[in-house]
Amino acid sequence: MVAYARDRRRFFLFGGSRRVDPETHEHRAEVLLESLLTLGPTFIKLGQLLSTRPDILPPEYIEVLSALQDEVPPADWTEAKAVLEEELGPVDERFEAFDTDPISGASLGQVYRARIDERDVAVKIRRPGIETLVETDLRVIRWSMPILLYFVDESRSFSLGNLAEEFSRTIREEMDYEREARMLEEIKANFAGDEQVRIPAVLESHSGPRVLTMEYVEGTKINDVDELDAKGIDRGEVAKSLERAYLQMIIDDGVFHADPHPGNLSVTDDGTIVFYDFGMSGSVDEFVQQKIVEFYVAVANQDIDAILDALIEIGTLSPDADRAVMAEVMELAIQNARGEAVEQYRVQQIVGQIEDSIYEFPFRLPKNLALVLRVATVVEGVCLTLDPDFDFISTATDYLTEEGYREESVRKYLEETGEQLRRSGESLTRIAPKAERTLDRIDRDDLYVRVGLEDEKNVFAVLAKRLIYGMLLTMSLFSMGVLYALGAPEASIVAAVFGAAVTVQLYRSFRKRRGLRAEPQFAKQRFRQRQREK
Repeated sequence: MVAYARDRRRFFLFGGSRRVDPETHEHRAEVLLESLLTLGPTFIKLGQLLSTRPDILPPEYIEVLSALQDEVPPADWTEAKAVLEEELGPVDERFEAFDTDPISGASLGQVYRARIDERDVAVKIRRPGIETLVETDLRVIRWSMPILLYFVDESRSFSLGNLAEEFSRTIREEMDYEREARMLEEIKANFAGDEQVRIPAVLESHSGPRVLTMEYVEGTKINDVDELDAKGIDRGEVAKSLERAYLQMIIDDGVFHADPHPGNLSVTDDGTIVFYDFGMSGSVDEFVQQKIVEFYVAVANQDIDAILDALIEIGTLSPDADRAVMAEVMELAIQNARGEAVEQYRVQQIVGQIEDSIYEFPFRLPKNLALVLRVATVVEGVCLTLDPDFDFISTATDYLTEEGYREESVRKYLEETGEQLRRSGESLTRIAPKAERTLDRIDRDDLYVRVGLEDEKNVFAVLAKRLIYGMLLTMSLFSMGVLYALGAPEASIVAAVFGAAVTVQLYRSFRKRRGLRAEPQFAKQRFRQRQREK
């Protein structure tokens, strides 16, 4: 916290802002990573959430924290068994067999393998005592937040304040296994009949708020390319199926698996993708879905104005932002990421450049959009591991075309254009008689023009104050000289004091107020220089 505050001010308690070089950011991010790992489960989750918020942290922090894995040493089986039996009853009675060595461990829970009715199952048990630990850590975060907010600007203060609230809600949701079961079943239903995706079924009879039992589905870890090749699995097709699955979840269904790192994805021998661990899952409303579609279509069409419009409407980019500067950011990002063909560019590189601009400019990133942004980058990383030549944008464009989204976008554009032409025609029919009436009034000297001036920055009021202060200062100086010449030193002192007070007020009227300013950092020269440094 001290390092973050130090970077926001030239000095710790006072002074202006300063720029910190990427190497310093990276070093401090590494220190932060070690601190989060030392502090334990809650802060590991906080680090994972921070890695999805480029509107709060610099890109160097995002890159370091993105490597944070949700892995901690497993709890003792005796403690985990107590939780399990409190929820379901005696282990020997509810399970035919139970392997007490966890097959995976995480900060909030751990997974064991067992057997029920002659079939293998995976049993996820909430970590013993985690509720008390999380509540204590959340209190620390809430107490620390006001101190940190003192050292940041208004925009980042808004983002950090929302982050604390969002994190508190998110971590409680992830500890609620009943919610996870509902999300899992909903997503499973959405993929019913899809042979390329498999999601384990929930055993409700052996599940509860702290225990979640699912069918055990074995597969090869999705980033184990050697094993996939040995089994003759087409990695390119797996990558395409993975991306299409996430496009369906985000664009069509509105609910999605939000933790697609390789530990939560595997591939069966017939090439089917298996999803595990739905504790971190998200949802997007219809409006956000529509804007994501518009963004993807605009990127595929290289329509810079449409990209900016989508970002503004979704709430990421301020309507007051300099569109010329932001258009240059987007144009350079696409040009920098473009390959040999028109659509051969990487969405991860585009998102990376957008993340840079989000930190440099006072943007605000909605919670679910931050999660979608994170999912997109992680999924593409997995896809590139499977197939180094994989083209995320090309696959997304094909999906949007097949589902009719691009055609719908064109149809909507034609409808809006037709409506504009209709209104323009109606306006033209009304212009002629209005113009004739106006000319008649001019001919009769019966035309009056009313002018209204908008003065949002109170320019006229400030000018009036300066004129009045100047007149008062002149009067006080004249009075001081006359009174002193007439032998009234006490009265001249009073005039001098009054003149000094007026001088202070006049000086203050010329000082510029310091507020939130966003200096454009993305001229072509600076942008290319930053790319070379990377």
